Amino acid sequence: MKRNPHIGSSLDDFLKQEGLFEDATNHAVKRILAWQVERAMQEQGMTKVEMARRMGTSRAHLDRLLDPENDKVQLDTVQRAAAAVGRRVKLELV
Repeated sequence: MKRNPHIGSSLDDFLKQEGLFEDATNHAVKRILAWQVERAMQEQGMTKVEMARRMGTSRAHLDRLLDPENDKVQLDTVQRAAAAVGRRVKLELV
């Protein structure tokens, strides 16, 4: 099979070349995590106040977790958020 000469490298290859791959990946993971927590809250009809209460934290702390731009979130916070919506965290090294 001939390779299409009009197709270049992948986005991953480009980001690695530019030294941006790790930052882009971290940012994407955080955005997805925030989206998943918020979606689970919506499915359960849970307010931010109730979520913060279940997590044993403040509403401001929850807002930081749900902020897709804030990538400074600790693992224990993520685990408490998952437990609060009846889920668990699954991490994997690949």
